Amino acid sequence: MTPTTHAERQALFSQFALVADALAHGHRLSLLELLAQGERGVEVLAGFLGISIASASQHLQKLKRAGLVVDRPEGRHRLYRLSGDQVSSLVLSLEKVAETSLASVEKLVHEQIRSRDGEPPIRARDLWARLGKEPLVLIDVRPAEEYRAGHLPGALHIPWERLRHRPPELPELPVDSMIVVYCRGPYCVLALEALVSLRRLGYRVRRLEEGVPEWRRLGFPVEVEAPKAAEASG
Repeated sequence: MTPTTHAERQALFSQFALVADALAHGHRLSLLELLAQGERGVEVLAGFLGISIASASQHLQKLKRAGLVVDRPEGRHRLYRLSGDQVSSLVLSLEKVAETSLASVEKLVHEQIRSRDGEPPIRARDLWARLGKEPLVLIDVRPAEEYRAGHLPGALHIPWERLRHRPPELPELPVDSMIVVYCRGPYCVLALEALVSLRRLGYRVRRLEEGVPEWRRLGFPVEVEAPKAAEASG
């Protein structure tokens, strides 16, 4: 067998660099985080990021060329999703490396998340071991379409905006149970905002460190609901 030449190795690493280049933009990382929650149309994704549809489409095409996302037709629209679970694992690894390697990232994470948390978040394995053995109330604070695409077993769906002041339409939450809130993952602030609001109302609340993608990759069950037709397109 002929040894791999330097040129051949460089050609291989050049292909690896295409993936790295596709990741080298904040909007594209945000798109991958959103798509880790489930399929989305470009209009919905653009709305979440607050950018134009044309800009979101350009970012999605770059991610698609790098093999990180795939799409399929849905009526007059196209729905995008991650090409595999390894993509969200790659993004999470990148985020963790950045947090441990860059002082600026560590400072931002501490200011925006850790210092406001109050106590360490619950890890997924610990939560799974405690489910059914003690009174716990799980609250998913993501948008409705993400909740329907997959949520933790028995989790209530209360979008984080509704938890700010506890309006009358909110369900009665038991004061003698620990509440665990979660959103999209370790760096998602939706659960943190919900945690702060619920603590102000006198509840005992912890935040789940991981999101549904990490929970699923650990082999723990998720519950799925059929999406509404009006929200499937975008």
